[in-house]
Amino acid sequence: MQILEQAQDSPAAGNVKAQRVSLWTGPAVAAVLLVACLAFPGFRPPMSPTLPADEVAAFYRENTAWIRFSMVTFNLCGIMILPLFTVIVVQMKRMRQSHVFAYCYLTAIVSGATIFALSNIFFLVAAFRPERDPELVMLLNDLAWIVFIAPIGMVVSQFLLLAAAIYFDNGPDPVFPRWVGHYSLSTAVAMIPAAGAAVVQTGPLAWDGLLSFWLRNGAFALFMIVMFFVLRRTLRRQARAEGLIRAEGLIR
Repeated sequence: MQILEQAQDSPAAGNVKAQRVSLWTGPAVAAVLLVACLAFPGFRPPMSPTLPADEVAAFYRENTAWIRFSMVTFNLCGIMILPLFTVIVVQMKRMRQSHVFAYCYLTAIVSGATIFALSNIFFLVAAFRPERDPELVMLLNDLAWIVFIAPIGMVVSQFLLLAAAIYFDNGPDPVFPRWVGHYSLSTAVAMIPAAGAAVVQTGPLAWDGLLSFWLRNGAFALFMIVMFFVLRRTLRRQARAEGLIRAEGLIR
């Protein structure tokens, strides 16, 4: 019994517990963000870039309350998805290679979160004075959508860095299975077409298109779900590898 208590109070156990808490914030925050996503009328279906200024202004006048609710929720809670990604950073630092990939990955996820927050603000500014000139409302709407969809450089880098770290982790007991690297690489490829949302108004590359909206956001959401289970299993393995007693009791 004393050995068990010592193991659970050790720095290694504390590290695993902290990662576990961070990991489980993912599903909770994702549920809140899903509510915010469903509450935004502009996502059901996504607004077309070809809407005239009068229709865009009318959208903001008629849906002001829901736009404010959804975007304030995104603004408050969107950043809370970072703990799940920082667990990936911690696991990357356990790999048998330089920590440079982990630090670059951390920079990429923070940059992505910042861009996401800016898009929320643009939506909110458009709804702040919905009675203003329709041309100005359309300008703010364009800013919001393009900033939300098109800046995918840091997101692509995030997935490429994780894949590279996994490929360089060639020790006898790699942190992540190699298929996670392949999956991360394919997710990066799925993100690339969204860059076209900044220059295209119709078709699959437009901000409401199959590739820019549905593939981009769907691939990102699916990656989070997959990595939740991958990280959960990885934390169990870490607990056992660091000699924690009854690792299953520490990591659920």
